Amino acid sequence: MIRLGVLGSTKGTDLQAILDAIQNDALDAEVAVVISNRENAYILERARDHNVPDVFVSHKGKTRDEFDREITAALHQHEAELVLLIGYMRILSAEFCRIWQDRILNVHPSLLPKYAGGIDTNVHEKVLRNGDMETGCTIHFVTEEVDAGPILIQKKCTVATDDTVESLKTKVQQLEGAAFIEAIEMIANK
Repeated sequence: MIRLGVLGSTKGTDLQAILDAIQNDALDAEVAVVISNRENAYILERARDHNVPDVFVSHKGKTRDEFDREITAALHQHEAELVLLIGYMRILSAEFCRIWQDRILNVHPSLLPKYAGGIDTNVHEKVLRNGDMETGCTIHFVTEEVDAGPILIQKKCTVATDDTVESLKTKVQQLEGAAFIEAIEMIANK
């Protein structure tokens, strides 16, 4: 069983898919801790609802390195083996990337390298504005260069002519949970 540490700043929609898969014995993993830099992030409440330890770490008044050292300490304290970035709205320090090399996964709401560096709805807006026929999500290893780490999994969906930013976001988020589960299984079975 692989122990997961989750870093998130938002709702943690993909975390729910992972928790459900674990609960249904479809994924041999344990979410060891959920950590957020936002005290009121719904992802922390989601963790509490599933009896998963949750930790708030403020980044205010700290350098990126200082903050990331606190995150690393919390991950080690909870014996996390693999770090998942789920709606995590911070750039990781070079030191953090080195410490957790090949053990940090991020989900990006596009088919990288397209729209690398974009976040959330601005990615979906670009997909629609550019008339893309397909989009999806990418699970990739995190490196010091944002959205440039090796790609593990991509899942695709068609962009319909009547899609909106919100409908596209919903479609892509439905792919993200399944993609994360596949990626965790791939790493756990290495």
